[in-house]
Amino acid sequence: MAVDYTVIVVYLAGMLAMGWWGMRRAKSKSEFLVAGRRLGPWMYSGTMAAIVLGGASTIGGVGLGYQYGLSGAWMVFAIGLGLLALSVFFSARIARLKVYTVSEMLDLRYGGRAGLISGVVMWAYTLMLAVTSTIAYATIFDVLFDMNRTVAIILGGSIVVAYSTLGGMWSITITDMVQFVVKTIGVLLLLLPIAVIKAGGFSEMKAKLPTEYFDPLGIGGETIFTYVLIYTFGMLIGQDIWQRVFTARTDRTARWGGTVAGTYCLVYAIAGAVIGTAAKVMYPTLPSADAAFATIVKDELPVGVRGLVLAAALAAVMSTSSGALIACATVANNDIWSKLRGAVAGGGDEERDEVKGNRIFILIMGIAVILIAIALNNVVEALTVAYNLLVGGLLVPILGGLLWRRGTAAGALAAVSVGGIAVIGLMATYGILANEPVYYGLLASLAVYVIVSLATKPTDEAVLVAWRERLAGRGVEAGAGEPVREPVTT
Repeated sequence: MAVDYTVIVVYLAGMLAMGWWGMRRAKSKSEFLVAGRRLGPWMYSGTMAAIVLGGASTIGGVGLGYQYGLSGAWMVFAIGLGLLALSVFFSARIARLKVYTVSEMLDLRYGGRAGLISGVVMWAYTLMLAVTSTIAYATIFDVLFDMNRTVAIILGGSIVVAYSTLGGMWSITITDMVQFVVKTIGVLLLLLPIAVIKAGGFSEMKAKLPTEYFDPLGIGGETIFTYVLIYTFGMLIGQDIWQRVFTARTDRTARWGGTVAGTYCLVYAIAGAVIGTAAKVMYPTLPSADAAFATIVKDELPVGVRGLVLAAALAAVMSTSSGALIACATVANNDIWSKLRGAVAGGGDEERDEVKGNRIFILIMGIAVILIAIALNNVVEALTVAYNLLVGGLLVPILGGLLWRRGTAAGALAAVSVGGIAVIGLMATYGILANEPVYYGLLASLAVYVIVSLATKPTDEAVLVAWRERLAGRGVEAGAGEPVREPVTT
């Protein structure tokens, strides 16, 4: 394993070096939180694909393939569909807003009264997303070093917290590009063909497995619908995803770069399911489907290649973890803490001072994420709670604000409150993993949003005029208090 260890150590050292490099570039709030809004199409596509394809998409995607066959691709496929929908229909408008958070968008659209409560819901979602990503380090480091779970979480989490705190979005962007390349080589170009060959090829796989393993709908229609509802719509409104949209140099970059990333996700989904199906042929009696990825890597790959593929899994986890962490810290500082203390963001020296404040919040949130990850055992339940709250509480007021002129602040606040409370109550009644909480919670949120909006005074016309100006890209030059800089064209 010496060669494999060397590959991993070099990779981790490189991540820390990228953090140091990013610290030298992050001199303003815009540079630190959204990479100066200067990413070109190549870098934007790579980093967007990296953040949405995390440990759940890689290790979990292979596990679903092991359990259900090719239809196990639907979870990651739903993520890709969501990214495509976001990129084609909404990303250009989102990029032109020149804000930092989803809650700032809601404040702009509804007149400054919807941000705090939506910020709390979004913070809970991004926190749990970061926690679940951090827990995945335990699986990878256990395969690599037979390491204690707690030590593995601390080691992996500390590296992500270090480079994220040092350089903010610039560090995360550069590390995500490296992680994107490593994932592409490790999973798509190496593990996929090796797994199929080791399993005897597709003809042998079909001969040894039940026919339902090759049924594209074998996982079940209700499960597919739930994946689309949670993950596809979750991609449309998550702070971690929007914060990457904010990094795009132009609205065209956001649209086409995101479309490329979404297409890549669809390919990655199929690859994970095929790898899992191949693992089922080779190891038909594994104790857990989620062990399929680690088992096939550990037992079937040659020295060196094994290290690269494990680095790919580590890259998948780190990209999602770092993206969720900076999103969590951004919401905590800009949407919750600043409102609670009544702070008003400024420019100039205050803008530079905010880099320090956001850096402190990343460090605090990072430590909290590591501690919660150590204490928490059920990753699936934590992630389900996060997505149920996000979709049930925030989908309607966000999409309503973008698509329906008659939506009001009162309607948005009612939708967030009723949807969130309904989801929590229904999870207590039906169970955390049940489908009903997100179904009924979303319907309740929609009904309340429409009824309350129609029953209250329309949004002030001055607010809507300012909103339309921002959507057209005419409300600001480079974002509030942001200096205009030369674009990064990569």
